[in-house]
Amino acid sequence: MVGTVTENNKETIQNNDPNAKVILKTVSRTSTENPQEKNPPRNKNPLFFHKKQVFSCVYRKNVVPLWQKSKLNMKIQFLGAIREVTGSKHLITTDSGHTILLDCGMYQGKGLETDADNRDLGFDPAKLDCIVLSHAHIDHSGLIPYVVKNGFKGDIYCTPATRDLCALMLADTAFIQEQDVRTYNKKIDKQNPHKEKGKKYFIEPLYNQQDVNRAMKHFVTYSYDRRFRLFDDVLLTFTNSGHMLGGAICSLEVYEEEKSEGVKELKSEGKKVWKRITYTGDIGRPHSHILPPPQLFPQCDYLICESTYGDRLHDEDEVTEEQLLGIVDDTCVYRKGQLLIPSFSVGRTQEIVYVLNQLYNDGRLPQIPVYVDSPMSTNATQIFRLYLDELSDEVRDTVQYDADPFGFNTLRYITDISDSKALNHKEEPCIIISASGMLEAGRIKHHVANHISDPRCTVLIVGYCAPTTLGARIQEPGLQWISIFGQDRKIKAQITKLEGFSGHGDYREMLDYLTRSLMADQVKQVFVVHGEEEAAATYKGHLEEAGFKHVEVPEKGQTVEL
Repeated sequence: MVGTVTENNKETIQNNDPNAKVILKTVSRTSTENPQEKNPPRNKNPLFFHKKQVFSCVYRKNVVPLWQKSKLNMKIQFLGAIREVTGSKHLITTDSGHTILLDCGMYQGKGLETDADNRDLGFDPAKLDCIVLSHAHIDHSGLIPYVVKNGFKGDIYCTPATRDLCALMLADTAFIQEQDVRTYNKKIDKQNPHKEKGKKYFIEPLYNQQDVNRAMKHFVTYSYDRRFRLFDDVLLTFTNSGHMLGGAICSLEVYEEEKSEGVKELKSEGKKVWKRITYTGDIGRPHSHILPPPQLFPQCDYLICESTYGDRLHDEDEVTEEQLLGIVDDTCVYRKGQLLIPSFSVGRTQEIVYVLNQLYNDGRLPQIPVYVDSPMSTNATQIFRLYLDELSDEVRDTVQYDADPFGFNTLRYITDISDSKALNHKEEPCIIISASGMLEAGRIKHHVANHISDPRCTVLIVGYCAPTTLGARIQEPGLQWISIFGQDRKIKAQITKLEGFSGHGDYREMLDYLTRSLMADQVKQVFVVHGEEEAAATYKGHLEEAGFKHVEVPEKGQTVEL
């Protein structure tokens, strides 16, 4: 325990707890309060103290005394999404000893190969003070139940929409894990009929539904553009990132006292220093059908910035819509086939459905069935309907004449598994939108397995796929065979890609956004994260050309003092 006590109660403390050692030190502190006051008002500024005798009551527990805490330098440790695009985790330790985790993402895209990476957090959850969550995507939020299961007891700060989406998405992730682990363990059991005693063969899921339920109790929500206090010396503001519903730029302000060289105490002047750290999470696009553009955020000293599309440019929106309509006509009208669209359940699916709804309202969409075959997509769409005020002006205008911008007469949302299986036997032309977006799991993987050898069909990739995923492998030029569910299948269907539906800004859009929000010459350092190595390196060059100094692509596990 660390506290300020008087000479009179020194003995009392020792009497009450014989395990306590009370150490008397004289520490100089400067206060803006009147030094003549015998009992100056408390908490006027908790970071200033009068010159007085300060005691540190040190129990058997190892506690850092107040005068030692003031010596610490703030630092950032980069634990995930470093030179890759999954597993976002960045740990900030303030000079007062507070630990703040920016995002708590799960590694995805390599099946069970990521199990070890996800279990090795790189920090002790029990010693973590709080989590600041930029948005609900699993590569940013997916390990929250795991850290709660392993001892985290602090608060998780995010926007209200992010909290609602996490309740849905984390539960779905727990369900998928349990299914995958059950399948894997059955396979191992068959492969090892004679097991060696003491050898571990089976694996367990990272967490289950009960862990998700416990984790949700830690969420604390704040709306956009509200400056609120995490600790006495840390403030946080969320700014709409335009990436997905509830997505936020996270702007931290950390209060520090200037320190004199080689002196433990604070400077006698008590000069305030604010270190402003901004974490972009994922940056959206300036023109989205269903989301508002990213909003400008406050000036910062240190910037942690994503780089998913740091080396690419997107097509214009109008081009993307016409391309989508052309693919629908070619596949479903001329070739009488089925158009399969792997899509993330939250964000991407709703945007595609909205565009199809507009084409339907305009009389341009062919009269064919459209299926959204995903329980989570169905439930997520309900959440989007609850937050219409946070969607784009275009959506709010549409609602004036179309009560449901995410539904039309030929569209059907499917949740029941038997209805999903029945789609595999349909011969008539249709559009099937289903998760997951990278083709790593979910119902879409079954649909693709059943139709990949049908030359009438098309698999349309509408977003980023990590290099090791099925969604990436299936796009390899000249590829004739692909293994799905352990069986080689001949590729006869057309494989097409549309990047215009991406929720990530391209490098030009991100640069424009950053240079409008910030004065580049006032940013002391930039850390480029959440991008494959080539994309991150290319984006580093673009940032430097735009006037940002000291731009760095950190290595995984690297710690930087600010």
